[in-house]
Amino acid sequence: MKQNLSPLTYEQTRMKQYMSSMFTEDHKISDTFSLSERIVVYPGDCLEMLKAIPAESMQLIVTSPPYNIGKEYEKRLHPDLYLQQQAQVITECVRTLSPMGSICWQVGNYVDDGAIVPLDTVLYPIFAGFGLRMRNRIIWHFEHGLHCSRRFSGRYETIIWFTKSDEYVFNLDAVRVPQKYPGKKYFKGPKAGHYSCNPLGKNPGDLWVIPNVKSNHVEKTEHPCQFPVELIERLVLSLTNEGDWVLDPFLGTGTTVIAAIRHGRRGAGAETVTKYVKLACERIQQEIEGTLRTRPMDRPVYDPVAAGNSLTTAPWKKNTGQSALFERSPKYGKTTKQ
Repeated sequence: MKQNLSPLTYEQTRMKQYMSSMFTEDHKISDTFSLSERIVVYPGDCLEMLKAIPAESMQLIVTSPPYNIGKEYEKRLHPDLYLQQQAQVITECVRTLSPMGSICWQVGNYVDDGAIVPLDTVLYPIFAGFGLRMRNRIIWHFEHGLHCSRRFSGRYETIIWFTKSDEYVFNLDAVRVPQKYPGKKYFKGPKAGHYSCNPLGKNPGDLWVIPNVKSNHVEKTEHPCQFPVELIERLVLSLTNEGDWVLDPFLGTGTTVIAAIRHGRRGAGAETVTKYVKLACERIQQEIEGTLRTRPMDRPVYDPVAAGNSLTTAPWKKNTGQSALFERSPKYGKTTKQ
């Protein structure tokens, strides 16, 4: 049978057999899209899957597409061709998006001979050309990554959030974060003496500090550009309701589907790399069984000083320049004479 099939068709057939044998009917992962399913992992090109999705049926489309920087799962293209390919996918995504739905495109920078091109700026005209309305340009900040020697090291990526209309789902209460000053009160006016903050928490704003998935992250797999589940959870909770569909055209290790089913939504995605299809299915099954290890949404960012990490102690005897500022800080050490 193998010799009668193209390599791609053979790999897709093999993955379908693997997926069929791995999951029970109650939590079946389908390899083809249907509105009657709850979990879909399509082992192939996202454009093929998108053709099977009815118009205006997806509530949230969230993804992190290839950045055209030559990772193992992508072929580096001329920027114009890359944008054409992105436009093809975005066109189909817009067709499938609900009138009250949202598209969130999470991207970084394309690097060309040391010069960066912010991908969100070059992709924006494509979304705007469909009449989509940009609601936020969310900055995702993290503290670890590649170290640059001729420019400042990149420590952020962006999520550009668009809606199809002015009537869209936005559940702020579901994603509020703790107040910085919960005891703050009004000091004048008719509400003087009353607490001034929302007891449910504050709006998280458009700068999100969430650790990225690096070697010591609990969610780390072999995928080189995996994003954390908590990043997608915040989007799923705020931009969808229970039972809604969440779609990821570039599924990777299944993070989007995991975030969706964790909160009672339906999840679908496409992935072309066989080993990542298998990895996504395994992680989704672990989520169903309650064994998948992820970083909780409400966990503060790690503070090595507060944790007593010995590596925060400076090895030099006399500090000068910027390091001296830390030694003078009440938080980091006693004031020393200079």
